[in-house]
Amino acid sequence: MPTWIPRFYRAAAIYGAVVLLPAYLAPWPAEQPHIYLGFVGLALVFQAVFWIIASHPVRYRPLMAASVFEKLVFGVPTLLLFSQHRVSPLDAGFATIDLLLGLGFFLAWKATPKA
Repeated sequence: MPTWIPRFYRAAAIYGAVVLLPAYLAPWPAEQPHIYLGFVGLALVFQAVFWIIASHPVRYRPLMAASVFEKLVFGVPTLLLFSQHRVSPLDAGFATIDLLLGLGFFLAWKATPKA
């Protein structure tokens, strides 16, 4: 197994936590704040999943596929909304980063041997 895989997943987990934690300090939307907070909380849970995958990629290879989808469910819709001028360029930038991380997760999944 390539040695870059655990480092990549750990770096993604750290990046995600650094980006997501300040969302709890930002003003929450007036309508349906539970959806906003639920999204942030679930995304933070996935940062822990990335850290767990990094601890033993072969054992947790099935979770690697889920990690790819975790990145797609934010990246793709956000870029589609950006194309309709409904989200900011900053949001599109974060979506692009997520899609690049998703590509890295996919490549890591392909490079990790089955248990």
